Amino acid sequence: MELGEKLKQSRNNKGFSQTNVADHLNISRQSISKWENGNTYPDLDNLVKLSNYYEVSIDELLKENQELKMKIEANELEIEEKYHKLNFIHSVSEKDEGLLLLVLAFMGSLIPPIGLIMAPVIIKRNKKTNTLYKLIYFACVCCILINIYALYFTVGNYLGWGTTTVEIVD
Repeated sequence: MELGEKLKQSRNNKGFSQTNVADHLNISRQSISKWENGNTYPDLDNLVKLSNYYEVSIDELLKENQELKMKIEANELEIEEKYHKLNFIHSVSEKDEGLLLLVLAFMGSLIPPIGLIMAPVIIKRNKKTNTLYKLIYFACVCCILINIYALYFTVGNYLGWGTTTVEIVD
């Protein structure tokens, strides 16, 4: 006989309704129904309260219930397996890109037009979970300033800005 059947039989022997038991335990009637149908199992605290309320020992409720023990062990193993999978997913998805982004920011400062495009992309890609995220912001700002400075002088030299010719008139 399963735990749910034993709970239902004990409740009926005492003449209680599911609502009476639920009110006594301060839980919903649906929980009692799920326990008695075998969909879920009561926790240890509620099991102790039920045994006192029904005046039946916990041993009588759980005795010869190897299936319940097997289900609990299987659930614990499944929970542990899913916990490990979840940790693996978090470790893979939360890769630290800090060093890579920092190197890209420094490389972007060497090539003027590309650095102006790369720096905003790097800033957007940077996350607080990266180990060097503040240094990456600083490197990107420096990269933008260096690129603007280099482009100004490159364009200035090409267009002849800032060069004047002086003729001495006699």
